[in-house]
Amino acid sequence: MIGKEQPWDDVIPLEERETYAIAGLGGAAGFGRRPALLVIDVQYRSVGDAPMPIRDAIKQYPTSCGDAGWRAITQISELMRLFRGRGWPVIFPHVACKVSHDQGAFAAKIPGIMQIPPEGYDFVREVAPEPGELLLPKTQASAFFGTPLTTYLVGAGIDSLVVTGCTTSGCVRASVVDACALNFKSIVPSDAVYDRSPTSHAVNLFDIASKYADVMPTSEAIERLRALADNRTRDRPT
Repeated sequence: MIGKEQPWDDVIPLEERETYAIAGLGGAAGFGRRPALLVIDVQYRSVGDAPMPIRDAIKQYPTSCGDAGWRAITQISELMRLFRGRGWPVIFPHVACKVSHDQGAFAAKIPGIMQIPPEGYDFVREVAPEPGELLLPKTQASAFFGTPLTTYLVGAGIDSLVVTGCTTSGCVRASVVDACALNFKSIVPSDAVYDRSPTSHAVNLFDIASKYADVMPTSEAIERLRALADNRTRDRPT
């Protein structure tokens, strides 16, 4: 994580980054041969109905990340196009519409999650699911908690994940930590995930890259995925 420019370079002091490197944290974990794409919580509740600064966006939905989300949607769309073109799974873990019995510890901490109107739960049109793609409603941060995601991945022979969506510090991080615990290798494209706080976004990318997944720009992730697809084609029996 020392050497080339990273999203956290202006946030994490060089001395701390060097300490992590000396300790051996942040090495490349590599990637598997059968990937799936997770598009986490890319709903209007997390970006607003149109691009706007976050202080304007949260007037509509208090859970919105504003412009940061819309910038990431462009990158997520590129990844979705690649996965669909290769016939690889695109999976949509998403926030389930809240009802009264969803009151709990999380809602006590963030009351705004209980105040989203039904239309806020719609998928953003630019990155909406296509017929037949897996939708996983969830009530907690991780895409794995309380969902059949693990069962599906194992059944489909998936060994690696590309994780996109929001928030970097919340549902993305929780999902990546669980993926690592379950021995799925992950890539987090740094510009295809987003957060309401640029500082939190950068710090959590640093932590994810240090311990749980490989972090890189979408352009680099796409290069790796295309190389993976080409290698699989060459390895196919003739």
